[in-house]
Amino acid sequence: MKKVLIINGHPDRESFCHALHQSYKKGSLSKGSEVQEIALADMVFNPNLAYGYRKRTELEPDMLEAWAKLQWAEHIVWIYPTWWASMPAILKGFIDRLFLPGFAFEYQEKSPFPKKLLVGKTSEIISTMDSPVWYYKWIVGDIGGKLIRKNIGAFCGIKNIRTTYLAVMKTSTAEQRIKWLQKVERIASK
Repeated sequence: MKKVLIINGHPDRESFCHALHQSYKKGSLSKGSEVQEIALADMVFNPNLAYGYRKRTELEPDMLEAWAKLQWAEHIVWIYPTWWASMPAILKGFIDRLFLPGFAFEYQEKSPFPKKLLVGKTSEIISTMDSPVWYYKWIVGDIGGKLIRKNIGAFCGIKNIRTTYLAVMKTSTAEQRIKWLQKVERIASK
């Protein structure tokens, strides 16, 4: 049994990402996993890291709850749309505000590398996009995926095990979207 945390980074509650979220949840529960959820569309928080790391901004109640869920999780599922080659601003703000020194990593004297405070956790990415996957990966350079996998996850000790891109959204049919929902449920149930 695994403790799964689904983080839905789409700001619109009626988006296809929310349907993907429910499919992943259904698949996870079917294999006996415990599931907790964070839907950024439902949270109340300031996504602006106003002072950088110079001065700590107190975490809002929703962010404190999100931190507790992140600590609880063994496996983190990032679900978001790819916009301008990366994640939506609200998801970036969520990460800026929550993945803080002393929480997710710790600076070390005499070392350019941090102590990773989230070691032992795994993650996966499920992202929708309007460009073809091959174009995003090979021409654009997989900017958003690399950001989550390496610059955020690996930096804090989280090992990404899978990235699933679903495209092309703008020209997808209802049948294609049903297949994507089924695929995400299958992935979660394995």
